[in-house]
Amino acid sequence: MQRRTKQLSQQEINRYTVNLWKIVIGFIAFGVILLFSIGLGLFGKLPSFRDLENPKSNIASEVISDDGNILGTYYVQNRTPVRYDQISPNVINALVSTEDKRFYSHSGLDFKRTFSIIFKNLIGKKEGASTITQQLALNLFSKEGRSRNTLKRSIQKLQEWIVAVKLERQYTKEEIITMYLNTVDFGTYNSFGIKAAARTFFNTTPDKLKPEQAAMLIGMLKGPSLYSPIRNPDNALRRRNTVLNNMYQAGFLTNSEFEEVKEKPIKLSINPTDYSEGSAAYFRAVLKRDIQRIFEEQSITKADGTPYDLDRDGLKIFTSINSKMQTYAEQAQREYLKSLQNQFNQQWGGRDPFKSDKMMQDLLFTGMKRSDRYKQLKAEDKSNDEIWADFRKPAKMTIFSWRGDIDTLMRPIDSIKYYKLMLRNAVMSMEPQTGYVRAWVGGNNFEYFKYDQVKMGARQVGSTAKPFTYAVAIGSQGFSPCYQVPNEPVTVEGWTPKAYKPIPGYLTLRKALANSQNYVTAWVMKQVGATAVSTQIKKMGISTDVPAYPSICLGTFDATLYDMVGAYSTFVNHGLWTEPIYLLRIEDKNGNVLYDRKPQVKVALDPQTAYVMTSMLKSVVNEGTGVRLRYKYNFKNPIGGKTGTTQNNSDGWFIGITPELVTGVWTGCEDRALHFFSTDKGEGANSALPVFALYMKKVYADPSLKYTKGDFEPPKGGVKITLDCDAYGPAKTDSTQTEPQTEELKDDTRF
Repeated sequence: MQRRTKQLSQQEINRYTVNLWKIVIGFIAFGVILLFSIGLGLFGKLPSFRDLENPKSNIASEVISDDGNILGTYYVQNRTPVRYDQISPNVINALVSTEDKRFYSHSGLDFKRTFSIIFKNLIGKKEGASTITQQLALNLFSKEGRSRNTLKRSIQKLQEWIVAVKLERQYTKEEIITMYLNTVDFGTYNSFGIKAAARTFFNTTPDKLKPEQAAMLIGMLKGPSLYSPIRNPDNALRRRNTVLNNMYQAGFLTNSEFEEVKEKPIKLSINPTDYSEGSAAYFRAVLKRDIQRIFEEQSITKADGTPYDLDRDGLKIFTSINSKMQTYAEQAQREYLKSLQNQFNQQWGGRDPFKSDKMMQDLLFTGMKRSDRYKQLKAEDKSNDEIWADFRKPAKMTIFSWRGDIDTLMRPIDSIKYYKLMLRNAVMSMEPQTGYVRAWVGGNNFEYFKYDQVKMGARQVGSTAKPFTYAVAIGSQGFSPCYQVPNEPVTVEGWTPKAYKPIPGYLTLRKALANSQNYVTAWVMKQVGATAVSTQIKKMGISTDVPAYPSICLGTFDATLYDMVGAYSTFVNHGLWTEPIYLLRIEDKNGNVLYDRKPQVKVALDPQTAYVMTSMLKSVVNEGTGVRLRYKYNFKNPIGGKTGTTQNNSDGWFIGITPELVTGVWTGCEDRALHFFSTDKGEGANSALPVFALYMKKVYADPSLKYTKGDFEPPKGGVKITLDCDAYGPAKTDSTQTEPQTEELKDDTRF
């Protein structure tokens, strides 16, 4: 009986053993089938061989200056890739020692670490087991985050394993670690990838990161918000030192190095790459729209026919902007507009111009309706009375000022008044021979004022239009710059202009232009005709409407700063109009050229006329309305230019020319009804010329820019027109005026 019992026990043991093996084999078979099914994509599509060859990620497109600096980026994720040799060893050492010690020995999966982590998790020590390759697989090919469902999470993990093994077969260890560092999220300021993080937190490049900087960034990967040096500096410091200790334990730091760097505080140099911040924000906004239009018009697409996305496809956009000159232009604007805004504010003396008449109240109401607050309240179905009450209720806000942003408590309606009385300013500088735009300042501050005043906004040009009429007279009608004309009222086709401080007697055309005399300019228009002047203006690149009316000689038409600078470049470039260009080339992320641009060039004036006009424009600076460039700003080199002031001082212009640069400046309020009371303050010589002067001083002071102070080059074959008016004897006027005259467009604009 006892013997039989023992036999039965042995049989049961054998049966249990067989069943156990069946279970084990079943689990293994199930695992194999599950892995096979996942590999076939039955639980979700896995990346193909082609996908692994060309992993997709949102890569920021870079706008690159002519001198090789990044002006800014277009992005959904602020991600710009770097090569392995562009990453500091400190970063790689910090990453490997902290995230994956056996990275260089495993094949994508670290089973030894996995089983160790499983045991630690069972005893309550939570720790991740993913290798760097697995994390890369998740970053590149997981379209959604980790599922909370246990089964789905397990399937995701197996998918990650398969992709990790494929990645290891496809790429070298260096390529894997590079791709990983290019795809990780650092959380703050939308920084994706090591390049964006290095720039954002330390204003440097990945190859220059020090051990303590690299350790801080790698430490953030465990929890970008929890270990943010901005939000949680104490956590960030502790985590950084943990990473430094890992580097020490792995032999990447000596004991003395570790002891030294762990005592260092975290020193940040925050440089957020927000689209509205940084250099040339207005330019980048205009450029983006241009590129999107060019891609659509020229059917520039990817190989599969899908359109390029500037925010995701990592394009390299090469421009003509010089980063130093751009900075100088922005600095010149800020420096002078602080003073000019004070002059403007003083004239109002605290008075509210919006109480004066219905037109001003309509301007205020229009501004209110354009505001984001109004649109939001409308979307909430608020009544007009409720909206008006909201705009009269004080609220916390940050407002722009030339001394910096101001946090204040202000009624929204008062903030609209404040911004309506804020002077706007724009600057553009280009090389007349190449057409390359070197600086572009479209407004005061892109965060607060989105509208670009260089190319998008056209304003009345005032007296800056006068040289076009003189150019027709000299080029087509054979007038000499020394021809003398009585400076007295004249009527042209029923139109009689007004004049501001006319100089009595006879004036040469040179002196009349230099002192911006309206009567003589109208007399010239009468000789040449409005059609000829309008045609000449269009030939010189003005793209807005220029009707053939006599008043266009005084600048009653609207034009952009972009077009006006291009037109004046014709005078400097021997009569050749060279299209102002700023977009030179676009490459895809692999360096393939998608678009290449050369400027259009056409003959707009004969070389003799162009040179005479540069000589006459020099007289504006030497003896006319631009003379403060000499006596106040101490320019000694050959410079020409033209001031412009429109009716009621609504717009102030100055377009300055040198042999190698043409630079235009415009100043005015958003609405023309708001302006300086006095021409002494509102004229272009005071509201625009000083910005040009400050900009050119900075340009000339920088020897790396290599702009010379030479004179304008005469045409080939010499000058055939007499430029020295003293050769003709004394003029018919007794005027010995030497002080510059201010000028203003006093005109009936019914034309």
